[in-house]
Amino acid sequence: MLYTLENVKANLRNRNGKRVFYLGSKDQLTPGARDFLREQKVELLSSDQAAPAEYRLLCGGILREKPEHMTHLHGNVLVNKTHTRIAFRGAIDTLEAEIILCKLSVPDALARELDQILALARELIACEVLDKPLVWETLCGMTEEELRRRSHLPQEYYGQPHFMPQASDGIVIAWLNRCRCAIRTAELAAAHAFQTPEGTCSRPDILKALNRMSSTMYLLMIQQKASRQ
Repeated sequence: MLYTLENVKANLRNRNGKRVFYLGSKDQLTPGARDFLREQKVELLSSDQAAPAEYRLLCGGILREKPEHMTHLHGNVLVNKTHTRIAFRGAIDTLEAEIILCKLSVPDALARELDQILALARELIACEVLDKPLVWETLCGMTEEELRRRSHLPQEYYGQPHFMPQASDGIVIAWLNRCRCAIRTAELAAAHAFQTPEGTCSRPDILKALNRMSSTMYLLMIQQKASRQ
């Protein structure tokens, strides 16, 4: 297989607290992918090294084989598939699928915005798996604060007040709203996954990004609604 930069980013793994990439004996990297691994100081390992000799549990136990009801939390650490972090990752998988379906169902004019939201969702899950901070400056040309302000005051910016979606609003707004709901579901899953015993959040960067992604999708709905007036 030829791994592109996008393929490499999607297949980074965490091994003993460090980012690694497993490459098969017949696999190859594009120049851009190889440069990314070198610049990010990601260790390149043989695919033969991917399966650990043993698996560890959060309780401190050790297993020689991975049970079907368990999956990787990070590295060689296993948790039940009902773990809140795994449920959160599943919610992001569903969100990505909804965005892709939406892109196939709405005008091409919305493709760039949807691609950016999808890219942030994928960067978000990569940062969660690799336990690294999520850093982003703008989404669809707007900062975090601008997204928040515009989603609160759509009448001021777009001449369109807040509204409750109806079937009469058309299929485009319906699809965008479906994506917005998927983002909110992922945000709720994140709130459960990263809640500390003290009731605080261990990954506010992820929660904030999901909140702003929801605002962005809502603004796309607002703009579509305004264009129909």
